Amino acid sequence: MSLRTLLLSTAAWACFAAAPAVAQTQTGQARTDQALTDQAQTGKPQLEQVAEFPHQVTGVTVSEDNRIFVNFPRWTEDSPVSVAEVVDGEIRPYPNETWNMWRNARKAEFAPESHFICVQSVVADKRGSLFVLDPAAPAQAKIVLGGPKLVQIDLKTNGVVKRWSFDQTIAPQGSYLNDVRLSPDGKTAYITDSGLVGAIVVVDLESGKARRLLAGHPSTQVEPNVQVKADGKVLRQPDGRGVEFSADGIALSKDGDWLYWQAIKGRTLYRVDTASLRNESLSSEELGQKVQAQGVNGVADGLLITDDGRMIVTAPEGNALFVRETLDKEPVEWIADDRLRWPDTLSEASDGAIYVTTSRIQDMSFFKPDAPIALPTQLWRIPARQQ
Repeated sequence: MSLRTLLLSTAAWACFAAAPAVAQTQTGQARTDQALTDQAQTGKPQLEQVAEFPHQVTGVTVSEDNRIFVNFPRWTEDSPVSVAEVVDGEIRPYPNETWNMWRNARKAEFAPESHFICVQSVVADKRGSLFVLDPAAPAQAKIVLGGPKLVQIDLKTNGVVKRWSFDQTIAPQGSYLNDVRLSPDGKTAYITDSGLVGAIVVVDLESGKARRLLAGHPSTQVEPNVQVKADGKVLRQPDGRGVEFSADGIALSKDGDWLYWQAIKGRTLYRVDTASLRNESLSSEELGQKVQAQGVNGVADGLLITDDGRMIVTAPEGNALFVRETLDKEPVEWIADDRLRWPDTLSEASDGAIYVTTSRIQDMSFFKPDAPIALPTQLWRIPARQQ
């Protein structure tokens, strides 16, 4: 999710601490068996905790061979790791320590195009690669010039194989590239921008050409009459500002023909056919006319279309996950649990298990001044046999 209105003061940056990059893994066959037992007794999906992190997590993805990757954006702290693989209870900087060496206090020492700055999303393409989306805007403040990028990492060699950098025509100041989906043929990337002016960015991965589309279109903007709540109250900063996140959650149909998205400060799900997004002959007006409202999700962050065609929707206002059994149906509550403090990003493993991060945005120091700068967060798993 974007935090573009939540800008940090210089004093806040001075308080950043680099906590140890260690996850407390709590998985295991016994925990999974217990979750399945609980499911059998209650008839409802059960959460099992995979890991707890010392930093605020957003993205999670699981590769085709069940490797787990997460990312930590630099929102309220200068996190010592941006992208990590979770292995045996530890966070291992990925693909290596060098890519994770950029720090706010030492930024002049590292080239922004070849180091992670403020990573928001990680996505395994199920074709042997991990894609890392870096909006390069620590604390949702000024973008580090040369920093916005999409990075492809080969999961066999653990080496960076390609990088697409975005200039200010694609990622202008005030933007925040948020989440990404890859076409089934591996030729196109679709990215939401949840910044000041919401948009969809389409990247031709072969030519490297990127296009910023639907910027300012109602479907990519906040809905003015929506107020995001947490714990039953409108979520506001001490100065009264609320949550203002534009196009954020994104999902791609399994055949790659339809792209879905919505703003967090919004309730409506939208879609457009990807052929139109790739059609450079269409004017902005013509493309805008192709966009379709696809019903109401309510306030939502992460979206995921599963291999069996369902759409899972995170519902941060209710500490819950909703599901659309088919894409044309309205969402119904799937699982609600107080431990799902701002369910953020979703990923499906090869065995059908669903992974979800809880980024605890309502508990941040932006909204609760007494909260710790380094906010512990969690990764959860819902075993596939419960679905």
